[in-house]
Amino acid sequence: MSESEREAYRREQARKRRRMEEKQSAGGADGTPKRNPNRSAGEGAKRNPNRSTGEGARKNPNRSTAEGAKRKPNRSSAGSGTGRSVNSAKSGPGRGGNPAKGTPAGRSRSNPGGKKRASNKVSKEVGIILCGIQFAVTLVFIAALFVLNMLPMKYLGIIIGVLVFLWVIPLASQLISKKKAIAGKVLSVLMSIVLVMGSYYIFKTNGTVKAISGGDKKVDKMVVAVLSTDAAETIEDAAGYDFGVQYAMKGDDVKATVESIDKEVGSDISTTEYKSLNEQATALHDGNVQAIIYNDAYTAILEEAFEGYSDNVKIIYSHEITSKLENAAAKVEVDSDCFTVYISGIDVYGAIETNSRSDVNIIATVNPTTHQILLVTTPRDYYVEIPGISGGQKDKLTHAGIYGVDASMATLAQLYDTKIDFYARVNFTSLVQMVDALGGVDVVSEQGFTTSEDSGLVMNVVQGENHFNGQQALAFSRERMNVDGGDFQRGRNQQAVITAMIKKAISPAILTGANGILSSVSGNVDTNMSQAQIQELIKSQLSDGAAWNIKSLAAEGTGDDQECYSSPGSILYVTQPNLDSINTIKQAIDAVEKGEILPDSEVAQ
Repeated sequence: MSESEREAYRREQARKRRRMEEKQSAGGADGTPKRNPNRSAGEGAKRNPNRSTGEGARKNPNRSTAEGAKRKPNRSSAGSGTGRSVNSAKSGPGRGGNPAKGTPAGRSRSNPGGKKRASNKVSKEVGIILCGIQFAVTLVFIAALFVLNMLPMKYLGIIIGVLVFLWVIPLASQLISKKKAIAGKVLSVLMSIVLVMGSYYIFKTNGTVKAISGGDKKVDKMVVAVLSTDAAETIEDAAGYDFGVQYAMKGDDVKATVESIDKEVGSDISTTEYKSLNEQATALHDGNVQAIIYNDAYTAILEEAFEGYSDNVKIIYSHEITSKLENAAAKVEVDSDCFTVYISGIDVYGAIETNSRSDVNIIATVNPTTHQILLVTTPRDYYVEIPGISGGQKDKLTHAGIYGVDASMATLAQLYDTKIDFYARVNFTSLVQMVDALGGVDVVSEQGFTTSEDSGLVMNVVQGENHFNGQQALAFSRERMNVDGGDFQRGRNQQAVITAMIKKAISPAILTGANGILSSVSGNVDTNMSQAQIQELIKSQLSDGAAWNIKSLAAEGTGDDQECYSSPGSILYVTQPNLDSINTIKQAIDAVEKGEILPDSEVAQ
């Protein structure tokens, strides 16, 4: 090729390049999309998707290289051979702009920041829900405290304030924190669990107080006994038997039992009447009758008259008769009025309301204004009249319980010339559980001795302070054989146990032992004090927290053998009252009622 031809060729190539550049410039001006640095452009473009080729191409792989190309990224440049998109991240090495290999236009890339914000939003919603649950449980807990009605308002205010504060903390952490606020959630869950458990025990406490309070009934358990060798096992087996009865004592209950048996066997049973319970038992033993009907509370009396009575008979039928008790103490203001409580210790199976002998007979005169308590114990064998029952004839004090707790209250009220407002019947089994729930009690013994097997536990007692668990406290309270003074000393020992329990009950130990005490008293304690009166008494003590002065006195007497109303024809051991000791007790009761502090009182706080 000659020199002139070569020159013409160069000029032709130069004109083509100028036309190319003019077209590219015109495309940018009329709105044609500018070049995307990730797309190939220009005639003779190379296959590397991250570099644009053409004459004078730049070396930066992320920018278009054609002359006049715009700098805006992610847009394709107009021109000859352009228009296909290649994603540099997806294209394989050395590949051109293959649309099948790249990411489609408009697809969003992953956004870690957005996911984190969404996760925090869910966490915050969960936290707010937990706080809502805590708030609801808090309201239930506060409502339970008001229903219990045992805490003074100053304590209620403090508790409510603390609960609100402990609710605001986790709630604020969920609303303010930009993170997950895990600590706030944990606190909210823990508080909800604690409040649910607390509400349960508060309602349980309220239910227990309601169950043991407001006692207004007594139960007589009537039984049918046959000889232990008799073939009869049920009342139907004895339908043709001759039944021995007596109507001198609680005759209406015997008649009601006969009617119940008639309905049970479907015919009228044959009966033979006797003058006394002892005659009934003798007739059964001699074979004159095959069965006898009597109040189960009399079993102990029969044991006194006939050695081994219980071993020689068996019970084939029982019938319970419930009667109402009058409660004249409903208007007593226990936080300000002086009042007296009869504490009856019994050892029975079945309902606590069942009439039975009372082995422990203590009256507690309480002055809530001066915080003085006078404990008076009376020997179980005290030979006294039972008002409204014995018709002037005397009987053992313990036998009064056979006719109901109201008969025992009337007997002691007449003996000490005072008014007894309330009663509390306590089963021996509850004493063991209550003392254990309190973590044991520290009892001061006037004597050192070893308990006998009759007490239920053989143990050594030292003179002075002893730490007893429940079983030990019960054995100490029962012992009368191995102590000087016998039954009189047993009464003083029982007072010592009660004093120790009062001390423990008004100490912080009551907080840890409350649940165990509630479990033990349910079904084992019965009182005619109303629920409101019990609540007010506890609230008053919590409000002032004052110490109590406790004075113990015991009635004295001398042993004797006499016939008793409940066991006619039998001579039983009794205790003749010492009038000087009775007068001393009367004066002490009067002093407490007048607001005096008794000398030599033991302080409990």
